[in-house]
Amino acid sequence: MIYPIVAYGHPVLRKVAEDITPEYPGLQDLIANMWETMYASNGVGLAAPQINRSIRLFVVDSLQIIENLEEDEKKDYPDDKGIKQVFINAHIVDSAGDEWPYNEGCLSIPRVREDVYRPEEVTLRWVDEQFQPHEATFNGVTARVIFHEYDHIDGKLFIDYLKPIKRRLIKGKLDDITKGKVSVDYKMTFYK
Repeated sequence: MIYPIVAYGHPVLRKVAEDITPEYPGLQDLIANMWETMYASNGVGLAAPQINRSIRLFVVDSLQIIENLEEDEKKDYPDDKGIKQVFINAHIVDSAGDEWPYNEGCLSIPRVREDVYRPEEVTLRWVDEQFQPHEATFNGVTARVIFHEYDHIDGKLFIDYLKPIKRRLIKGKLDDITKGKVSVDYKMTFYK
């Protein structure tokens, strides 16, 4: 089942999401539907708040980015093999490395892309879909996608990292998204 993506302006995107337990109703179906929704929307990550669920759950498939890099780009991410992973109740343990720019976009903020600076590495503690605990460090593009999706479960958006002048320059686009005046090739839901 493909869920509609929650558009910028919906309050769920600004809430800090809650941890869940293994008894969360329909969790396995929810995860399967999140993967389906993410791929149908041509995304590389999707967080539960983006489908109107304020829970600490997100999925990441950075394999598709790594696999599609040009040969000369692969040298920029030598240690990043990519992942396809479910993250439940994730919490950042540490971040490290120099901040570097990458042109980010978001399914909830269509037609807006901007350079965002983030650290090179993130260490995360989470449980998987069987509620087995994990802790690992990710780098490169994979770390970037994780930081982006993690922000969603903390009520943040990539545009929050932009300088005020950039925010003013995209204000019209953001207002249009909030009003539903945007055309995308995936299902969206707008806050009225």
